[in-house]
Amino acid sequence: MLEIDVFWSFRSPWSYLATPRIRAMQDTYDLTVNFRPVYPIAIRTPEFFLQVNPMWPPYLLRDSIRVAEMLNLPFVWPSPDPVKQYRGDDGKARTADDQPHIHRLTRIGVLAAEQGKGIEFADEISRTIWGGTENWHEGDHLAQAAERVGLSLTNLDDTAVAEEARLEGVIEANQIAHEAVGHWGVPTCSFKGEPFFGQDRLDVLLWRLNQEGLQLRT
Repeated sequence: MLEIDVFWSFRSPWSYLATPRIRAMQDTYDLTVNFRPVYPIAIRTPEFFLQVNPMWPPYLLRDSIRVAEMLNLPFVWPSPDPVKQYRGDDGKARTADDQPHIHRLTRIGVLAAEQGKGIEFADEISRTIWGGTENWHEGDHLAQAAERVGLSLTNLDDTAVAEEARLEGVIEANQIAHEAVGHWGVPTCSFKGEPFFGQDRLDVLLWRLNQEGLQLRT
């Protein structure tokens, strides 16, 4: 059986847009998807937003919206944003010290992966976050998403609190492995050490997997 690593962020619109197709690849082919969540660039490299070309953020939003339309996926920038940021006096985005969401999401993502439901969990949770659910963090929105793949959000949250230090170690190991593959962005899929960055490289990844004898799941 062939396998790929998927380096992925809960704050990345590109990760959301790629995930249904990665999940379908796992369902369709004899392929193991190792889901390896990492922190978004706003957490890993917060100074990025002080240096980025000001044309980049509006283009990111425009392109995300049209790709979602092409893929027939709902797309609304999350409310609240998984990463809390604010604007400085210069108008540039800065990452807040208080982060009530992204650490929780990434840690329970690791736990879902350890239970063999990583990409499925990522798909259901990201559809909830990016699909237009207002206040996705409240009520039972996330609990229902977890239940759809046979997981208990309460159990995930309890374990995430009890094993915080261990899970942070796993996330750090994922981030080191991500860089070692040769890219910094998400989603990045890795096959035999070869990186395929972006939702627009999944066809290239599938082509490479077919070269290596990818088989339909029976």
